[in-house]
Amino acid sequence: MSKKNYDLIVIGGGHAGIEAAFISAKLGKKVVLITLDKNKIGFMPCNPRIGGGGGKGIVAREIDALRGMMGLVADATALQFKLLNASSGPAIQSLRVQSDKVAYARYMQKMIAEQENLEVIEGAVQNLLIKDNVVYGVELKNQKITAQIVILTTGTYLQPLTYRGKEIKIEGPDGEKKVVNGLSQQLQTLGFNLKRFKTGTCPRVLRDSIDFSQTKLEPGTNLPLKFSSRSKLENLLPFTKQKPCHLLYTNEKIHQIIRENLHLSPILYKENIGVGPRYCPSLEHKIFYFAEKERHQVFLEEESEELNTIYLQGFSTSLPVEVQEKILKNLPGLERARVEKWGYAIEYDAIDATQLKKNLETKLIKNLFMAGQLNGTSGYEEAAAQGLLAGINASRKIDKQNPLILGRDQAYIGVLIDDLVTKEINEPYRLLTSRAEYRLLLRHDNVYTRLWPITYELGLLPKEEWINFCQRKIFIEKVIQRLKEVKVFTDDPQILSLFPNLNNNQKKFHRKVSIYDLLKKNEIFLSHFFFWLPEIKQLSWEEAREIEVNIKYEGYIKRQIEEVQRSHKYEKKSLPKDINYSQVSNLSTEAREKLNKIRPNTLGQAMRISGVNPTDIQILNFYLRRIYPNLNNGID
Repeated sequence: MSKKNYDLIVIGGGHAGIEAAFISAKLGKKVVLITLDKNKIGFMPCNPRIGGGGGKGIVAREIDALRGMMGLVADATALQFKLLNASSGPAIQSLRVQSDKVAYARYMQKMIAEQENLEVIEGAVQNLLIKDNVVYGVELKNQKITAQIVILTTGTYLQPLTYRGKEIKIEGPDGEKKVVNGLSQQLQTLGFNLKRFKTGTCPRVLRDSIDFSQTKLEPGTNLPLKFSSRSKLENLLPFTKQKPCHLLYTNEKIHQIIRENLHLSPILYKENIGVGPRYCPSLEHKIFYFAEKERHQVFLEEESEELNTIYLQGFSTSLPVEVQEKILKNLPGLERARVEKWGYAIEYDAIDATQLKKNLETKLIKNLFMAGQLNGTSGYEEAAAQGLLAGINASRKIDKQNPLILGRDQAYIGVLIDDLVTKEINEPYRLLTSRAEYRLLLRHDNVYTRLWPITYELGLLPKEEWINFCQRKIFIEKVIQRLKEVKVFTDDPQILSLFPNLNNNQKKFHRKVSIYDLLKKNEIFLSHFFFWLPEIKQLSWEEAREIEVNIKYEGYIKRQIEEVQRSHKYEKKSLPKDINYSQVSNLSTEAREKLNKIRPNTLGQAMRISGVNPTDIQILNFYLRRIYPNLNNGID
């Protein structure tokens, strides 16, 4: 049996594995990416899009800010750019790119092939090589590969089963026959708690069999949008050439077909089936649990310029093919639809992520990291974000450096990882804006302001880009100062022609007012003031947007910053590694169990554990002051 040695092994070529391998190689580590099929690297088995609502688009931007690959490749292979929730507040606005799934995977595979320090091996990992609770490599069929660190990113390939009605198959996404079974048994033997989760996908319909005249056109957004700072706008698909999506709705006839066939859906007939995603339910799940809804949305989305297929977003299903066919025949515009691929559900193993440290290393096995859907998440963006942080932290561990732990006030990625390792996830986790208590600080427009200082410190941002960023920040500060200095008269004819209702609010605006104060009104923007401040034209769309949001929401942002500062005293209160919570008198039984299991690093993390209430925190803080008096970071 042959043997090879590397610094770092990444298992799995999905979005988590790609980011982990890329970033580790960029940090100078000798990396091998082991995947079942080289041609499936970067594959999109579900909706071919990157970003979207619930913070996903902001996560993709954060991945780019930390020098990951997802945003760059999404920009380069986009079919449509759209800013979601554009009419809502900036905290929930998010970019979505409809990707060309064929071009996206091909682009990723090309970049992997060209990346220095990165090798790809095709094969199935049969066992992790472990000695004295330390992983030192993996075993394939005909070879052993050793390394200092192993990152496991197996996605939905651990003991997968697919369902179409009562037809059950042992296969991975998209009918993939190569799956991973032995690792589940080994992980359980090592003491890892495994869960069964479930997700699903939608039918793919041939484009030329759809009557789009019966659907509602859903175009993209005509703004200079992009995920990556490395993408040049002139190289991206222009708005006039972007592919539209289309919208239609289900009807009572479809609902009746589903109700008559619910007994064929595994969510009802199969006992102990894996838990599905709450925020992306199957169509039959919607009809069963939301019977009062008269209709549900179905979006028709392009898959690729090279394919004749449309993805039916909102029509995820595990019903039998013959029932899916009946449903399609009753969707407006799809009466004569021809199907390339039928929908299905997939059930797979995931681990209990509370068995991970905040750097994504496992607590049970030293030097073993885990990332992606294996950790119980759903979505490409959540997986890629974990892979990126796992790769960074694995590389930093090799170099004997402190891990990168992003705070909940610094990034959605920080919220994601803190939730995973702190809270017990009992269903596929999807990142939502509502999960971020400081979401007004974690916006699309300010991602580089938030994260580039960290990226530069990590050695991932070229010095030239850092210098240019700093120079732009100086210029922006000068623009803001000018906005405060330059004042206009509210009865000036030019001002009145722009804002005819301005003088109706004399209590708020006096006769002479600064442009800075005028910008606090929702309907007033920087672009209105080119005549008074020509330097505004030098701002990019993203720079102008960040300035406008910071001014319009100045009071709210200030309050959130104050909340962050108050919460930091709990985050700075370290918890001793040797503490036995069973010995802390008066703690609730549930709090003792959860604290002993999760072993939080700080009092702040302890506060976020489900089942640990404010009284438990008070008791714990008093105990720390009494038993560990030398902890000088206590809370008075």
